[in-house]
Amino acid sequence: MDYVSALVPPVVMAVFFIGVVRVIVKTQGGAAKAKEDAAVDAALARAEGGRKASAAGDA
Repeated sequence: MDYVSALVPPVVMAVFFIGVVRVIVKTQGGAAKAKEDAAVDAALARAEGGRKASAAGDA
């Protein structure tokens, strides 16, 4: 029975990892992709705009 208790943790972790990978793959793309991309683009634009404003203020 020691071999069963030795194999259970890796098997449980493998099943969990496969589940996480499946969720990640399923959530890529789809109807919300454009919305997510727009949110990321807006956040990057805000960060870049703030960086440029602080650089202009320092000069």
